[in-house]
Amino acid sequence: MIRLSGSIGNTGEAPGRRHFGRDRSGATAVEFAMIGAPFFFLLFAMIEIAAVFFTGTVLENAVLEAARQIRTGQAQTDGMSQGQFRQEVCDRIAVIGNCDRLAIDVQVFEDFDDVDQSSPVQQDGSMDDSGFGWDPGDAGDIVLVRVFYRWSLMTPNFGGALSNMEGNQRLITAATVFRNEPFDD
Repeated sequence: MIRLSGSIGNTGEAPGRRHFGRDRSGATAVEFAMIGAPFFFLLFAMIEIAAVFFTGTVLENAVLEAARQIRTGQAQTDGMSQGQFRQEVCDRIAVIGNCDRLAIDVQVFEDFDDVDQSSPVQQDGSMDDSGFGWDPGDAGDIVLVRVFYRWSLMTPNFGGALSNMEGNQRLITAATVFRNEPFDD
């Protein structure tokens, strides 16, 4: 009788079957498949949160720098329009993107206690910019400068946690309030 190697062993089972229960070659792929989706979701969510905070910081800096022209009277003496002020802000936020997503509100108030910084986001998630205006004021006036940027969220199924507007968007707000310096008209 001739025995062939690799054929039926002492147990009467095929050789591959005996090692099947101990074979771990696909375990890593199965484990990665179970962990991969939540891992990448959290990774992209962290990147998105960082991008929103970065955008907020850039926008805040742009508002402070552009509003300085109003505070010092340069905007008033040069006859700066709302469009020109918008362009000043846009030039400073070029790193984050689209200026079409900006809304600007500049108002004068009698007293610091009267300053209204309520959110323009309505209950349905839309933005009400009907009360926005452009009034840089005169010397000594109290001025509120607010700039709003609509950020579109990219991470799927993450909008409920981070969005505050309809259409999976986050309204990023930057504001400053100050008393205009004395300047010559």
